[in-house]
Parts: sequence; structure tokens; C-alpha cells
Amino acid sequence: MKIIELLKEPHGSKVGHKCDNLKPNLFEDAIFTENGVPVGFYIRSLPKPASQYLAIANKEFRTKKVPKSAMNRSSGETGVTEKVQQYSTIIGSVQPRPHMGRPEPRVSSVHQKKSARTFIKAMILLAQESLKLIKKHTPDLYEEHVNAVSKSIPEKWRFAEYFSSSISNFNIAASYHRDAGNVTNSLNVICTKRWMSSGGNLSIPDYGVVIDQCDNSMIVYPAWRNLHGVTPIVPHKEDGYRNSLIFYSLKAFANHG
Repeated sequence: MKIIELLKEPHGSKVGHKCDNLKPNLFEDAIFTENGVPVGFYIRSLPKPASQYLAIANKEFRTKKVPKSAMNRSSGETGVTEKVQQYSTIIGSVQPRPHMGRPEPRVSSVHQKKSARTFIKAMILLAQESLKLIKKHTPDLYEEHVNAVSKSIPEKWRFAEYFSSSISNFNIAASYHRDAGNVTNSLNVICTKRWMSSGGNLSIPDYGVVIDQCDNSMIVYPAWRNLHGVTPIVPHKEDGYRNSLIFYSLKAFANHG
């Protein structure tokens, strides 16, 4: 796997800014380093069985069997006015929201739906395979991640052993943000399924990197570390889409053992 050293460069992007329609400049399998130290990696085509679990999860997610929060918004591309279907689903643990009358964390209500069991099982297996790939390609990062999650998240709130949660985002192009609520030294895993669409790539402006989130790809990166966002998603047919299935670890569960 190629080693790519990330170099800081100036930029004007800020939290809340929409990503421009930037073209990808990273297409090949690579381990990302900063000052020679690995911080994440990219796999363009997932190996089996991870690719199989991803395909099952994506197929199940797109059916009515999995509850979703839906919305209709523009694609996000400047000058494009057509609407695209967008929805998301959170599984695993959901952090407390005291200001919304929910002082304690809870397990996502999706887990109570019998129809969603195949989706949840496939996501758990995909998360477990992603951890194996992290251990294989960046063993030091794996140890950091496991230690950080083990110290910060009680076992009852963990998903697939070393995450807390998962979100699947269908056709959602996120504005620039930093995942400040994530456990420090933990890793996000972003798996992508897509068909007949362009855009929807991960931009990390601190390094001028735009990663090609092609079908069946995976990005492993510490989302708490840098500003990042998703470029506009443009379906090329009515049912074209880009779906990202993400695993992450929130620090909000630390005092809820």
C-alpha cells in the first residue's frame, strides 16, 4: 500500500461552509501519514468478506425494512436546483440530549424493529471486518483506537465491540465540520456504495486532499482531528445514489456506565 505524507496548506474553509464541487485527487490504496506517523488509510476496493457485508447492508438499508429519517433537499451543487432523496439511519448507541428531555443515552430504536435485523447484523459484521483491516494495515492506530474506546465508552454502549454507533447517510453531502464529539484517538470508518452518481467525495482542506469515495471503497480517518466535508452528490439517473455507511465512537457515554 502506498504511503502518502499529508502536508498542511492554507485554505479558507470554515465550519458550516458547503464543499465546492472539487474533483478527487486521491484514487489509489494508501496509508496517510503526518510527520511520518500513520493517521489513516484508504482502500479503493474492499476485499471479501467486508465487501459482501457492505453489499448486504446497503441493499437492506434501501428497503422499507429499515426505518429512516427522510428529507428532500437540493443536491448541493451550485446552480443545480433539482431535488434528490436523502435519508439517514443511526444504529448502535445514541448519545444523551438533556436539552431535548433525554438525559440518558439509549440504544437506537431501529434495534427494536425485527425487519431491520439483517441490516444490523450485516453492519456489525462489516464493522468487525473493518477493525481487522485497521489492525492489518496500521497496527499502531488499531491499538490507539481500541485503547481510546475501551477507556472512554462502557461496554454496554459499544457497537461491534470498539465503536459506539453507526450512521448511514444516503445522498447526503455534509458541509465542512469537525467531529468534536468523537473520542480522541478513535477512528471513523466510512464505507461507500454508489450507483450512477458523481461527487460525494471526502474533502480534507487542511491537506488539500479530496478522496475518491468510489463504490465499495473504505476510508479510515480520525474525524475529530481535522475539518472535513462531502462534495456535492449528483445522480445521473433518477435512482442514482451515493450511500455512506459510517462507524464512529462518541465520548458522551463516558459517565454512563
